Amino acid sequence: MILELSTRDRSMLNGGQGPSAAAAMKILVAFSNAVGAESLLDISGAHIDGCLYHGKAGLDFVERLVEGGGRVQVPTTLNVGSFDLIHPGMVKMPAAEEAPARRLMKAHLELGCQATFTCAPYQTRFRPDFGQQIAWGESNAIVFANSVIGARTNRYGDFIDLCCAMTGRAPAWGLHLGENRRGRILFEMDAAGAEPSDSLFVGAGLIVGQASGDRVPVISGLPKPRDEDQLKALGAAAATTGAVALFHAVGITPEARTLNEAFHGHAPEETIRVTRADIDQALARLSGVQDGAPLSAVSLGTPHFSHEEWMRLLPMLREVAPGRGIPIYVNTGRATLTRLRDEGVLDGTEAFGLIPVADTCTYVTSILENLDGVVMTNSGKWAHYAPGNIGVTVAFAEMKDCIRSAAVGHVVRGGT
Repeated sequence: MILELSTRDRSMLNGGQGPSAAAAMKILVAFSNAVGAESLLDISGAHIDGCLYHGKAGLDFVERLVEGGGRVQVPTTLNVGSFDLIHPGMVKMPAAEEAPARRLMKAHLELGCQATFTCAPYQTRFRPDFGQQIAWGESNAIVFANSVIGARTNRYGDFIDLCCAMTGRAPAWGLHLGENRRGRILFEMDAAGAEPSDSLFVGAGLIVGQASGDRVPVISGLPKPRDEDQLKALGAAAATTGAVALFHAVGITPEARTLNEAFHGHAPEETIRVTRADIDQALARLSGVQDGAPLSAVSLGTPHFSHEEWMRLLPMLREVAPGRGIPIYVNTGRATLTRLRDEGVLDGTEAFGLIPVADTCTYVTSILENLDGVVMTNSGKWAHYAPGNIGVTVAFAEMKDCIRSAAVGHVVRGGT
């Protein structure tokens, strides 16, 4: 199969738009050939997942593009970095590591990327529309864009996402194409009468991710979500335990008004029934401790807290008024944080232990002060990754239980 290139593609490949664009196009062509794409397509935006510093190779790659005078060709947002540039004193990092971490973030800005530094670009003004072709990195952002919005992107990893941004093009394959977006596996939720709690959506995501493999899952019987943040939590969990880049929730997500639409008229290859007991078992695996365990911190906002989530949290915080000095870290995008500060709604909340974190996330950056006790979270993604990433013991719970636990100093959940 020969990749078809446009006249502009060939010009770019041959250096017509400078050495950086040529390098990006060369990599993109090789990638497209490897995945069997027949052509390239225009994209309207990109989201780059390469701002976390993992070593010199990543920085060298971006520096080469900067030195060649490269600029992104479409609006391009940036995922979290290794540093909170708004609260620089919060991150505990040796100077030898801090310098390249900061430089990597700055180098992306020199390519013309937007200083969003959030894993939730769909919460910014660069949110795509239904049907738009985009090239996004970051697993939760990808699954949200495809599933909740109905935009179209594959799971693009480091460097390929940036090459798409540098050229304004992406390979016409996978989830960019309508025929590949049909459901393959059906999950029948036994959730009649169930409260649409955050944990229900997290648990459903954990199960869907583990069982779907590379197939597009369809979920029927899911309670109507309170808001899109619950779908965000489901998608993030599914992309954490598996490779899900698109899910359809019947009667909820835009490409699944009916079961037949979700499967494009085909029958599912497999049907899995999910009970409340299955959900509870999946959630139990996120917690390494029982109720009553001493608490050292709370971490919320993975993926980044939306404005709506803040509006749920702040009344809880003021009602419970935690005063034991247990820090409550909330990861959020800098645009959301700016809005909150402009509105004045964060005034006085430091007395309750609230610590906003921007530009990064507490499970990838050395921010937490005390790792000896238990850290509570309402995030399936944080609970899954934090033990391995930063060596903490995690207790998963609903947001209200996290705040209650901070007030009493130990883990409490439900009616306990």
